[in-house]
Amino acid sequence: MKNIILKTEIPGPKSKELLARRAAALPSGLGKSTEVCVESALGALVQDVDGNQLIDFAGGIGMVNLGHRPQAVVDAIKEQLEKQIHTGALVTTFESYLEFAELLNSLTPGNFPKKTLLANSGSEAVENAVAMAKYYTKRPAIICFEGAYHGRTMLTLSLTSKYGLFKKGFGSYAQDIYRFHSPNIYRRPKSMTEEEYIDFCIERFDQNLISHVDPSAVAAIIIEPVQGEGGFIPVPKRFLEKIRQVCDTHGIVFIADEVQAGAGRTGKFLSIEHSGVVPDVVTMAKSIGSGLPISAITGKAEIMDAPHLGGVGGTYSGSPIAVAGAMATVKELVKPEFLNRATEVGNIITSRLKAMQEKFNCIGDIRGLGAMLVVEFVKNQDTKEPDMDFAMAVIKKSVSKGIILIRAGLYTNCIRFLPPIVITDEQLHEGLDVIEESIAEVLAGK
Repeated sequence: MKNIILKTEIPGPKSKELLARRAAALPSGLGKSTEVCVESALGALVQDVDGNQLIDFAGGIGMVNLGHRPQAVVDAIKEQLEKQIHTGALVTTFESYLEFAELLNSLTPGNFPKKTLLANSGSEAVENAVAMAKYYTKRPAIICFEGAYHGRTMLTLSLTSKYGLFKKGFGSYAQDIYRFHSPNIYRRPKSMTEEEYIDFCIERFDQNLISHVDPSAVAAIIIEPVQGEGGFIPVPKRFLEKIRQVCDTHGIVFIADEVQAGAGRTGKFLSIEHSGVVPDVVTMAKSIGSGLPISAITGKAEIMDAPHLGGVGGTYSGSPIAVAGAMATVKELVKPEFLNRATEVGNIITSRLKAMQEKFNCIGDIRGLGAMLVVEFVKNQDTKEPDMDFAMAVIKKSVSKGIILIRAGLYTNCIRFLPPIVITDEQLHEGLDVIEESIAEVLAGK
């Protein structure tokens, strides 16, 4: 191993001390996917407090596509710190907010006037997008999809699927939320071809517009072009085109949630660009800020302008520090060489995982777009019965060997691959070697 350096077990003694303090000081509901306690990070490598060096295949759940501590971002933050931290976009105007909004207006799909509102998190971005769609249409209902993840606020949790993990015990949710079936090609009925299944999903969509909610009541349809928490499921182009057609016919706002799939991860700046379908509003967060708390809502000017004066905004929204880092980040993310590298990283991971799939009957599916990929573990490739215990065992084994991994999927039986796009081929193959070895050892009962 050239990049993984293990001086202690993981967690080591210092990490165990921190984990004990975490258990005493933080709410137990704040989950942690690994027991890695970070001292520093750079590129695709993470050093823990015990001196171990690990390769990061989780990327902060897609938050650091540009890698940990990219120099251009660090320099931009330092420069901004010498000017001002935050005077408040609701109180004053500063050029960096305008420049970043202009950049996002130019980068997002659609040949129409656009405007951008900045916020602090993906949840806030979705909240604002939905609120503006309701204000613009004067309608109450929102359509979302099975398997979706849109956040943890009351509204976004109402939109989120996967009840047991995210919603159980938190009480009542927002009204007028209608959840439709979303295509999952891997789990389609055996009797259907892919195209027949997509036809079936479109037919169900039309039926739901009669049985669930009338289009005249719908303010917005929100969808992740590649589902994140749901298991990195790319939404078929024809299904996205159907949503666009319904929105055009009935005056509904089409919101693309690009919080996880966006910002260069899939080989394009936004994942919906692969389909050619143009949404009305896009929500972005995570990697646009390289880990800084910033999100953006970019959409048609008439929709963004709909709320009354003072109806949108927040105290920390548009923080000059976060904006400086985001501006530097996005300028790097949209470079052709970066987007090409995302495709290359995805091709390497896919090729290696396909080879593993031929060796191991426990691998049911490999899917995603660009460098946003998952492997789905099953008890048998023919029955496709989910095996969440196996996925967790592989993660634990891999982490102990120096790879940071996290799960995903409706059944929590998938492992995500979200390494920083700046990862080297050597680091990538080293990490994949560890994962392959871990799968074999778990199968062998080691």
